[in-house]
Amino acid sequence: MRLVPQQCCGPGGDFIVGWLRQGVHRPRGSGRNGIEVTEQPIWLPRLPESFHKFRIVQLSDIHHSLFTPLEMVEHAVRLANGLRPDLVAITGDFISRSRVFIGPVAEALGSLRAKRGVFAVLGNHDYRVGAEAVAKALRRRGIVVLRNQHVRLGSNGHSLHIIGVDDLTTDHDDLPRALKGVPADAIKILLSHHPGIIRRAARYEVDFVMAGHTHGGQVDWSVVETFYGRPIPPPRFFRGLDRLGSTQMYVSRGIGTILLPIRIGCPAEVTRFCLLPADGVAGADEPRMDRGRPGKHLRPVPDGTGLRSSPR
Repeated sequence: MRLVPQQCCGPGGDFIVGWLRQGVHRPRGSGRNGIEVTEQPIWLPRLPESFHKFRIVQLSDIHHSLFTPLEMVEHAVRLANGLRPDLVAITGDFISRSRVFIGPVAEALGSLRAKRGVFAVLGNHDYRVGAEAVAKALRRRGIVVLRNQHVRLGSNGHSLHIIGVDDLTTDHDDLPRALKGVPADAIKILLSHHPGIIRRAARYEVDFVMAGHTHGGQVDWSVVETFYGRPIPPPRFFRGLDRLGSTQMYVSRGIGTILLPIRIGCPAEVTRFCLLPADGVAGADEPRMDRGRPGKHLRPVPDGTGLRSSPR
């Protein structure tokens, strides 16, 4: 469903109406105004051979509510399963405003399938409504909720560590606690709802961070430039892939919305990461960062049938 104003006064009105027809949409669970699938390679030095081409699918900021109906959540789950992930990461804000949405969103996400498990962290909206209730409902559906904790994934004598911190906005994050017991030279992949964790993550030499919270602004900056007539650079660590030192971070545009249930040139997304070894590849240890821009967009693929297994 597109939102198009009936009247537009002043010079350039026809242009604005045309632009709105093209760029403004309410998120829905299907159709061309639905969820975009993004593919993003992540090059990591020291990546163990057993984890080459390891696939992680990220969902974020679902915000199940009146504005993000269950059918859209279920559509995101189907897209994620169709990407046949080795691991699914959900980076917080499962609901908005009411506890009534906790049970249904947990049930829908319980259908996610990944070979090495489904992992989640909580966001600020989860704390506003009821963090303990959200975590309990997710765990009941087989989702591993990391609250300043980590899990070691092993394969053929190799390992990587999945780390999750609680919400930074509400001061529940504790990265040192989450990293306790993780070897300094281990491959460290961090789930954080808020991208503000990046500086601490870089200090602790985390390899890759997945975050959300910003929704990508729900507005494409290039659209804003149209009205101001001059380039407006987006803030760093706001959308897409960036890095600080050797730590890379991807900030998802998320699934749902807040404040206004619209997006302008900034569609909802499900992201698939493919972990690749940077060692021995010329220039691969310094991959080009298209700051604020996602990777390649894919068409949805049929639902996958991978079986979820408990992390080892």
